[in-house]
Amino acid sequence: MRLAQDSQDDSAYLAADETVDHGHPHVREVAVRLGSHTLAPHEYAKTAFEFVRDRIPHSGDAGDPRVSWRASDVLEWRTGICHAKSHALVALLRVADIPAGFCYQRLADEDGTDPVVHGLVALRLPGSVGWARQDARGNAGGIDARFSLESERLAFPVRPEFSEVDYPVLYAAPHPMVLRALQEAPDRTALLRALPAAL
Repeated sequence: MRLAQDSQDDSAYLAADETVDHGHPHVREVAVRLGSHTLAPHEYAKTAFEFVRDRIPHSGDAGDPRVSWRASDVLEWRTGICHAKSHALVALLRVADIPAGFCYQRLADEDGTDPVVHGLVALRLPGSVGWARQDARGNAGGIDARFSLESERLAFPVRPEFSEVDYPVLYAAPHPMVLRALQEAPDRTALLRALPAAL
């Protein structure tokens, strides 16, 4: 999918902030352990993706009530929903000087009810001109998301007949509506009620 950057300043996709806190010692320690200083960018990006996908359980799959949103907390607590896991992956990519940002889908239940915004990551490796979307949500219940630069291997292809949407904007920072829901929710049950149904 062709994405439109919300910031024309490419450095925004490498920046640190309160959410993508890649200056935090824990983020840096995890990145080094995963090979940020030793692996080629493609290999490191794939390794970081698979770490977040496989080693940080989606809190819904694990039944974990905690709500994480800051990248360092996601990596330390080893839990988070799709959005929180995206924050962690973006931090791990940016600490290795790999531009990355946030993109979103509007998804629904099997019958098209209860729409919710789902979080993805897009990255751009050296020598690439375009962004490649990745879904580090976690594979469970038949989901088979994989790291891929050529053809997307996301957890959920959208179903237009149910008004599901791939949003075309690539954000340098998490969308404010999503971030506010994460920051204000006391637990995952409350978070699921607070997440936006659309952007």
